Amino acid sequence: MTILAPSPSRVRAITSRNISALRSGPEYWVTVLSGVFEPLMYMLAMGIGLGSMLTGHWTVDGKEVSYLQYIAPAMLASAAMSGAVSETLIHFFFKLRYQHTFEGMLATPIRPVDIVAGELLWALIRSAAYIAVFLAVIAMLGVTTPARALVVFPAGFLVSFAFGALGMVVATRLRGPQDFDAVMVGQLAFFLFSGAFAPLSRYPEPLHTLAALLPLFHGVELVRGTAFGHLSLALAGHAAYLLALGMGCLTWTARQIELGGD
Repeated sequence: MTILAPSPSRVRAITSRNISALRSGPEYWVTVLSGVFEPLMYMLAMGIGLGSMLTGHWTVDGKEVSYLQYIAPAMLASAAMSGAVSETLIHFFFKLRYQHTFEGMLATPIRPVDIVAGELLWALIRSAAYIAVFLAVIAMLGVTTPARALVVFPAGFLVSFAFGALGMVVATRLRGPQDFDAVMVGQLAFFLFSGAFAPLSRYPEPLHTLAALLPLFHGVELVRGTAFGHLSLALAGHAAYLLALGMGCLTWTARQIELGGD
């Protein structure tokens, strides 16, 4: 199947529908904003609490940093992941399997690629709010500067793009809500073994190799590198990985919607 470019007007219409649903349910804001608090709590508890007791040296590209500075960019990447996945996994799944929202859309000139792009755009808007809040907090803590935060934001946005698209792929493969538990375990594994809390070099070799393949590892490395201004070819590689993952997942999901989710 050839995936055509999405129609900007149709994508806006789908995104506007989600915004209207948000306005009709103020309690949704609690769900939207609550997702940023978990990584913030991890950052404060681990970075300030545990970090004050750690005696090791933490470096980013040879520059020694505090433990708070080391894990803060990783927690931002985690917040970007959570914001996008929460929207494209859970809400996308119910629209696809139970509400049959997309079947109604496909009865109009809207195409599968428009649906995928519109749903992802809404997830990215939600995730962008997470990233902005997180950047404001770490800037106030002195972890980064406001000027550098402007560079970190696009890196976090790319993480959201990759995981938002990946979340839609997973949503098309779920059998029912009972599978969410397994997905949450997988997301927790991404979080714990992404190099967020310690360099992968400190892991046993088999785990080191496996962790280096995880998408969040590349997100953590990209955000951490841009947070400290260490632009390099390695960072370009991490960005390319996330971009390729996102584009591949979008193509897959559009195909699944066209086939009816089978």
